[in-house]
Amino acid sequence: MQETMKALVYHGPEKISLEDVPTPKIIEPDDAIVRVTTSTICGTDIHIWHGGMPEVEAPRILGHEFVGEIVEVGPGVRNFKPGDRVAVSCVTQCGECFYCRQGMYSHCTTGSWIFGYMIEGAQAEYVRVPHANMGCHLIPEGLTEEDVLFVGDILSTGYFGAEQACIEPGDTVAVMGCGPVGMCAMATARLWGPSKIIAVDTIDSRLEMALKQGIADVALNPLKVDVAEEIRKLTGGLGADRTIEAVGAKPTYELALECVRAGGNVSLVGVFEKPQELAMNKLWIKNIRISMGLVKANRIPELIKLIQAGKLDMKFLITHRAPLNDILKGYDIFGNKKDNVIKWVVTPFER
Repeated sequence: MQETMKALVYHGPEKISLEDVPTPKIIEPDDAIVRVTTSTICGTDIHIWHGGMPEVEAPRILGHEFVGEIVEVGPGVRNFKPGDRVAVSCVTQCGECFYCRQGMYSHCTTGSWIFGYMIEGAQAEYVRVPHANMGCHLIPEGLTEEDVLFVGDILSTGYFGAEQACIEPGDTVAVMGCGPVGMCAMATARLWGPSKIIAVDTIDSRLEMALKQGIADVALNPLKVDVAEEIRKLTGGLGADRTIEAVGAKPTYELALECVRAGGNVSLVGVFEKPQELAMNKLWIKNIRISMGLVKANRIPELIKLIQAGKLDMKFLITHRAPLNDILKGYDIFGNKKDNVIKWVVTPFER
């Protein structure tokens, strides 16, 4: 491998640049070095870029959703070899610490955590993957990299949001936010057999996409209708059985709480930059259940099987593709929701 590589580096709020950095090397026995063949820009990257996650220390290579080819493995890597195509979990997991044994892999105590957050990320030509035995997943023959590109983060996060909502057959599910995570939440919510999925967003083109792709049955724009009132009309005056917040913003947070019926569940998977108020004086009497958290990314094998079986196909989310050379343009377009972007995919650097 070359001594240096191109990578997108965060240097503090509003300061990112594409530059030459040292190519990563094996540090621990269960490390793997992966040549990044396809990655993306995610909402969390935008939060970091704008300084919304001050715990991220600069300089830091960003990016956490990617697939690639293993080029080198440490002596402790048993499950993979150079040349293997792999999808990689956005959170690293040792499998042995207290939290890993509890199945809460996003809180692994080895100090690795999420790519582009506490360790170097994947908007680069190469990335070091700690605990590769658990974090890497073989891409089956017959599937393309783009088929499984989203399993490491947004598809797992959407699934996590739906799973935490405890959807039951026949439920009405309202998803607040039609961004990539929200659409993945809608698509995976179908797995539990709800009778109705309601998409809520202020961007009509996203609502239209959700309807066209069949991941939503109803689309509501809060700039045009009273969403809570419309949902009550659709549910006999009750409200949604389950609501999923997939943005991390005050308006969608409040809608998720307002639109759920008494005894229903609210699942929060958006990344919040600011504290939110929980109106306990009004909510306690509703007997609702509120869950939240960072994706555990432990369902990647199942998601890959569902993709392989034709049950899930999220490639329609890809609206833009460009090489790593153009990633600064990608941050502008994706971060500012220009050009009807849904998902910006980063292909290899062109020399």
